Amino acid sequence: MEPLSRTLHDVMHLTWPMILISSIIAISLRVTYLYKNKMHLTLYKELLMLSFVIYIVCLFQVVTFQDVAWSGNNFIPFKEMTRYSFGSRLFFKNVLGNMIMFMPYGFFSAYYLKLDKKRVAFFLIALVSVSIELTQMAIGRVFDVDDIILNIIGGMLGYFIYIALEKLGNYLPKVLKSEWFLNTLSILVLLGIIWML
Repeated sequence: MEPLSRTLHDVMHLTWPMILISSIIAISLRVTYLYKNKMHLTLYKELLMLSFVIYIVCLFQVVTFQDVAWSGNNFIPFKEMTRYSFGSRLFFKNVLGNMIMFMPYGFFSAYYLKLDKKRVAFFLIALVSVSIELTQMAIGRVFDVDDIILNIIGGMLGYFIYIALEKLGNYLPKVLKSEWFLNTLSILVLLGIIWML
């Protein structure tokens, strides 16, 4: 898992200015909107929304500015992902990394759109993944069909995590679904993420 944490650290090192500016813009606009419309601020929902903005900024950084060690497009399914030894640094970075990179997209799209149909989630995840690969090819990077496959797997895993949490929520005691508990939990998670970075 060291290559993944190193990659995450590298991405955060490169994107922190964009994350900071995007966060300030998003927070100031959102708080002003809530205040102007006399709406209630629910901290955990706002932190989830901000997390989605930060995720998009980081995704943009990874898919457009990351150095590529090889050149040449891959249109043959499973060709690239099977060339890495299981457990190797490149396996973690390229195979697991592509799946993990798209898990938040599957989760957030299901959360915000309240998706209950797998095919809609699959379509949205595939659309974004194919768009990324075509854009990468257009800007001089490479198109890799294996990345699309891995992104879809990761995105669908994120979707199923949302579905599982939604079903689990029906069985939780009221206190664990209360706003104060979810706000406290979201602050602790945020502090944990900041500490890890």
